[in-house]
Amino acid sequence: MSSFNWYSNSKDSNRDNHDTTSSYLSPLFTSAADLQLRFLCPSDLDQVKDLCKEWFPIQYPEAWYRDITSDPRFYSLAAVYQSKLVGLLIAEVKQSDAINKEDKGILDGRMYSNCTVGYILSLGVCSTFRRQGVASLLLDSFLNHVTQSENQICKAIYLHVLTMNSAAIRFYEKHYFRLHSFLPYYYSVDGKCKDGFTYVLYINGGHPPWGLLDYIYHWCHALYENIYPAYWYAKLKHWLQRTL
Repeated sequence: MSSFNWYSNSKDSNRDNHDTTSSYLSPLFTSAADLQLRFLCPSDLDQVKDLCKEWFPIQYPEAWYRDITSDPRFYSLAAVYQSKLVGLLIAEVKQSDAINKEDKGILDGRMYSNCTVGYILSLGVCSTFRRQGVASLLLDSFLNHVTQSENQICKAIYLHVLTMNSAAIRFYEKHYFRLHSFLPYYYSVDGKCKDGFTYVLYINGGHPPWGLLDYIYHWCHALYENIYPAYWYAKLKHWLQRTL
């Protein structure tokens, strides 16, 4: 496959569409049919439901499927190969004060009170297409969206993952997400409580809450950048005036 195609349906005609390269993709995609990305629409509901039941051990309510396939507040992206959905990324961008209680420590509310965060609800790929670059392509498309100039107030992307899902953890760490917190008994899987992790990727200049050492380092760096160059420039200017 030499190119990657992006197309949209009528539901998403107001969203930004763009072409990108296939640098993530495996040579698996060599047929005449292209891998394509598009946003979900209501007609995808049944197929999305079947895929999520196959991929994830968590039971989602019916309303969730309706929302992610019709509500524009969700960034619901599908990878399509030969007219079939083979990958999904479901995310949303929300105000930082809407972060759930267990994740409040992602950003310092005093510094980022008017900012947004991205939350990845789900990311999955059909088994035959895993480790072929499809998940990376979906994730990169969302990251491109939240790092565009009009989205610079988005300071972090976060997600939750089962502690036992080592493949997903390796994937996110490969894409520079870092462990933020441990969430005991966060998930219910087959009627049993399972632990989870919160992973975070800081973007657009965002950073985790600072401790005392971080503030000291910041102040020292600011002093060095803003005071010492001027001081030494004045010294040099004074010396040149005396010697010339």
